[in-house]
Amino acid sequence: MSTLARAPLRREDWLQAAASHRARARTWTQPTRDRRARGEKHPVDDFLHTYYRLSLGKLERWHPGFGVAVEDCVEARSMFPERYYRFGKGSCHAEPALLGGKARERLGFTLRLLRATRSRPPNFACHGLHEWAMVYRGTMVRHRETVPLRLPQEEIDTLVRSQPLCCSHFDAFRFFAPEAQLLNHLQPDLWAREDNEQPGCIHANMDLYKWAAKSLPWVPSELLWKCFHLALKAREIDMRASPYDLSGFGYEPIAVETAAGRSAYEKEQRLLTREAGPLRDDLISQLDEVLAAG
Repeated sequence: MSTLARAPLRREDWLQAAASHRARARTWTQPTRDRRARGEKHPVDDFLHTYYRLSLGKLERWHPGFGVAVEDCVEARSMFPERYYRFGKGSCHAEPALLGGKARERLGFTLRLLRATRSRPPNFACHGLHEWAMVYRGTMVRHRETVPLRLPQEEIDTLVRSQPLCCSHFDAFRFFAPEAQLLNHLQPDLWAREDNEQPGCIHANMDLYKWAAKSLPWVPSELLWKCFHLALKAREIDMRASPYDLSGFGYEPIAVETAAGRSAYEKEQRLLTREAGPLRDDLISQLDEVLAAG
């Protein structure tokens, strides 16, 4: 059983923190609900709520994270599931001793992957060509119904063939057109993610939101939110560097089909990597403590 050195957060304090988190999250979740009601799609914002699968309600729900207790009250018992929270003596907290075997294995895999990713030197030579490889030869244009391509298919195919493909992220690589997969320097697969992912990858940094979400309630919502905000930045850069025309949504392209565009993409990629580093460190530290305490 874990031990908590700090006094529990007072009811009024943690309820205010929960309300502030919910209000902040709703600046993104409510527009998503409104778009869904109208049957509209957004090529950047919707991705974080569909691909990553964390429900809008769960993104809005506040958790204090491991090592922080809160005063027990009616609100606490309605917000925090007894599956992972221990209630008693006027307070409640996330208790690692309640982790089941599968949940512990999932957190252990996440921790190993984050550590392995952090241990490698970053690669900034991919130039965002994954989205181009996905639409190679025009057989699988995933966002065709939402946004058009900004270049003719022939020019897209020529760029894919003329530039080295070095995608290290399985969840990007698996959406490549089959012919483009053969052109990639690496052949990442699901079971070798610990051997391939590296901290310069825009998707590996975007995925910090996924790993934080999968680690709830053991990580605090403040860290989840920071990872969400980083993922939103990464997705915007990702799509601006794609062959899609997002001008109708107010996004200027990063024209990676040119040398200047590739340089601009690399600059953005390096800034994201710098911002992602401390978040990855925080996730590693938090999961390390949870698994040790359990």
